[in-house]
Amino acid sequence: MSKTYGKTRWKRFALVMVPSVAATAMVGVSIANSALAASFSISGQQFKVSTDQLHGTNFAQFGSVDIEANGKPHPVAVSAFDHADITNLCQSVVTDLTGFGLGKITLQLHAGTEAGKPVQADNLLIDLEQLKADATFTDINIGQDASTLSGSATQGWTPHPGVTKAGGGAGLPSGATGFAQAAKKADLSGVQQVARATSAGTFKLNGLSLALKSGDGAGNECF
Repeated sequence: MSKTYGKTRWKRFALVMVPSVAATAMVGVSIANSALAASFSISGQQFKVSTDQLHGTNFAQFGSVDIEANGKPHPVAVSAFDHADITNLCQSVVTDLTGFGLGKITLQLHAGTEAGKPVQADNLLIDLEQLKADATFTDINIGQDASTLSGSATQGWTPHPGVTKAGGGAGLPSGATGFAQAAKKADLSGVQQVARATSAGTFKLNGLSLALKSGDGAGNECF
């Protein structure tokens, strides 16, 4: 079940309910063709994402911290891909609108459901708190220093080269090093993840469909 913090206003509800779509607009054209260098304050809500298959190139994973607008920090594990093809993507987020007499409302988003038309993302960054999947990595390094990571999705940010401000992240303190892992390719199936933020240079959502549902839990959330 997703958490909410404080009172929820409809405008805020609308923004946090579509993080994948909103992220594309937020990063803008100026960074779409280069290393993603955007940072934003997270909403404080978690959202769920599931997918049948994710094939990613130049994968990296490392620790970071996401920051709410009020300054509250959240530790996250950032998964970075130069490019990812995602089949049968589902994303859901729950917002409590009891104050409006509406109870809990779940937004459910689907894309990449048609054969041969997956969701496609470039410079993809996912700030995770939980992940379940079957995974196969090609040419993987485990325990690599995060400062030595390479790839268009993980380069160019301060305070620490290679350790990014992914999503709303604060990265690591200046001069710090961190545990990381990296692989040329990553293939994940049966993915279920709980995330704080998603960013991408480009995010092509083939066959996008979006619906609001009353209530939360089974049948409304992705899992």
